Amino acid sequence: MVLALLLTAPITAATGNVITDWDEKAVSIVQTGTVPPPPTAFRTMAILHTAMFDAVNSIEPRYKPYKVRLPATPDTSKEAAAAAAAAAVLSKVFPDAAADVQSTLTAYLTTLPDSEAKSKGVKLGQEVAARILEARERDGASAADAYRPKTRPGVYIPTPITVGSQFPNMAPFALASPSQFRAKPPPSLKSAEWARDYNEIKDIGAKNSTKRTARQTEDARFWLLVGPRAYDPLPRQIVIAKNMDLLDSARFMALFSVAAVDAIIAVFDAKYKYEFWRPITAIRNGDIDGNPATERDATWQPIDATPMHPEYPCAHCIISSSVAAVIEGLLGSDEIPEVSLTSPFVPGVTHHFTNLQAYTDEVANARICAGFHYRFSTIAGREMGQKIGAYVVKSVMQPAQTAMAR
Repeated sequence: MVLALLLTAPITAATGNVITDWDEKAVSIVQTGTVPPPPTAFRTMAILHTAMFDAVNSIEPRYKPYKVRLPATPDTSKEAAAAAAAAAVLSKVFPDAAADVQSTLTAYLTTLPDSEAKSKGVKLGQEVAARILEARERDGASAADAYRPKTRPGVYIPTPITVGSQFPNMAPFALASPSQFRAKPPPSLKSAEWARDYNEIKDIGAKNSTKRTARQTEDARFWLLVGPRAYDPLPRQIVIAKNMDLLDSARFMALFSVAAVDAIIAVFDAKYKYEFWRPITAIRNGDIDGNPATERDATWQPIDATPMHPEYPCAHCIISSSVAAVIEGLLGSDEIPEVSLTSPFVPGVTHHFTNLQAYTDEVANARICAGFHYRFSTIAGREMGQKIGAYVVKSVMQPAQTAMAR
């Protein structure tokens, strides 16, 4: 598609469709460079993809709508509707990028024949996007950060603002509540499990560890990449490899995005419920946890800067497992067409996956090797993600009752 050629740094070949092209455009807007995007980036992607899905599904109603189904004649351009919906969402959420977005939309629409079908598609897409945006307008995402740092009067503590403290009160896209699949509490500091995982990450998660293999170091640095840029290339490439039609592409990406944002909401709910300490804090205070099997290392550091939110559970693990569960639920297998992922943190390196289990294994182990998450936290995150993804794929955007078996 022409849109793929308009992107600054396209990730996929120009063999996708309007859904994958606009996903790529959106990711380039919500996340640039290596700076971690706010968690609301996942919210934007979910709004964008549910709007594109509801717009296309209004024209070809094979599935239940996510939020809205507007009247549309069968000849309405699905391509125009999807593009207009995506552009409307991005322009609203990122007003500073509106001129660029509208320029891209105009260029894309010129590739479609001038017709009443195109005009109707543009109008439909804009109307659907407005409805989805309105439904999410007061979902709690814009609430002010009110996290209260724990200290004693007059005592210094590190001062950066935490990330995602408002998310436990944000309305999910599919889950009944943020705590629906909340993990059980982390293990007791006096337990053998705590000592085991403490000592594991102390050894292999240290910045200059001699016990971490070269491949473990590569994986740890590779998955320093976070946000939609880390995840969306996976479904994009599957959609293209499977040559999905437009509606199924829209549904695939929408379910993926809904699972990702609900995973983020759920993980921050658990993180701020338990407020469990990060390895850098625990290891530098290993003499006060009441466990004789944990020794303090006063100068211990992880491989990179620790994310600014509580440790438990692992966010990368819950997102990767939730979206993997969606993909497996839709494809019926954890075997996938080969996808190729890159990361700006290890230039020139490409990781290839043909199996979702291998994908989630690598992500989880990378967070241990980076010195960010204990093994029990990766297990809890993966279990939560699996439940969330399975729930999402069975709960929203289901085949319409009148749809013929495909």
